[in-house]
Amino acid sequence: MKNQLNLKVNKPCLENFNQFAPTEKGGFCNSCTKEVIDFTAMKDAEIVNYFKTNSDENTCGRFRSHQLKTYEDPNKIETRFSFASRIGIACLALFSFGVIQGQNTKTGKVKVTNTIQNEGIVVKGNVSEGTIPLPGVNVILKGTKIGTQTDFDGNFTFPQKLKKGDVLLFSYVGMESQKVVINDGKSASKIALKVNMELDEIIIMGDVASKRVFKSRRN
Repeated sequence: MKNQLNLKVNKPCLENFNQFAPTEKGGFCNSCTKEVIDFTAMKDAEIVNYFKTNSDENTCGRFRSHQLKTYEDPNKIETRFSFASRIGIACLALFSFGVIQGQNTKTGKVKVTNTIQNEGIVVKGNVSEGTIPLPGVNVILKGTKIGTQTDFDGNFTFPQKLKKGDVLLFSYVGMESQKVVINDGKSASKIALKVNMELDEIIIMGDVASKRVFKSRRN
């Protein structure tokens, strides 16, 4: 039964990821003429789901050293729920429908401040770490490859008008990624990125060798 996923990079790549053209999932390497997926900010479940969805693709990725390991399949864990637990969860979801419906419309920490709909919004802002501006921060419209980078002073103007509800993804090497829901032109006026404390470990990039691990069942 397939219930584990093993990931490793046999031949680490020495290309400079910071010089890649930004994409929604990472960066484009001109030497390999392919997209390099940045897994460094992903959770374990997101990594497993990516390789389950893209099992037939030859993936080139960027990882933290601790991410190259054997992962438990979330589907196996899910089967441990009893029928009674599922009924209880269903009932709770039914009674909490109104609350959940409201929560599902939120992403990040940005709150809706107006009710203007379907208007083109010019979004510009500044990205910093504390009081220090950050140049070269990737600013990508979620679900697309459209984006830009901050200038030397940390300023940016998004290259196209956005609509209310669009999500911008901010990413920078060594910093925790952030996403912001656009409500108006000031939604992303001041973005403060935080240092990712887990980045004291080695970053490994290269072609990913993914392997499903089969575990036998005992009688």
